Amino acid sequence: MSTKMHVRTGDQVIVRSGKDKGKKGKVLSVNKDKRTVIVEGVSVATKHVKPRRMGEVGGIVKQETPIYACKVMHVCDKCGAATRIGRRVLEDGSHVRYCKKCGETF
Repeated sequence: MSTKMHVRTGDQVIVRSGKDKGKKGKVLSVNKDKRTVIVEGVSVATKHVKPRRMGEVGGIVKQETPIYACKVMHVCDKCGAATRIGRRVLEDGSHVRYCKKCGETF
């Protein structure tokens, strides 16, 4: 069962709560079923990687982990503020997203 999300892959967001509060980044991926997002440079964890094939190098890798989508808020490109997103229906029947503060469409 997939549900609608207020952020999409490629959106610029700011973290509103948690240990990374205030950090900005780009959404790398969205998981609608678990309602989580992976944001660039946010919630970074250390992962130990073991070499699996001949010639492959193991080591310690920094990797972003998922955070709940309710903890992030969209950042408007025009006004630069964290804002909620509205949806409008155009004359041709297509939907567009817009900034609730300045009215800019995405």
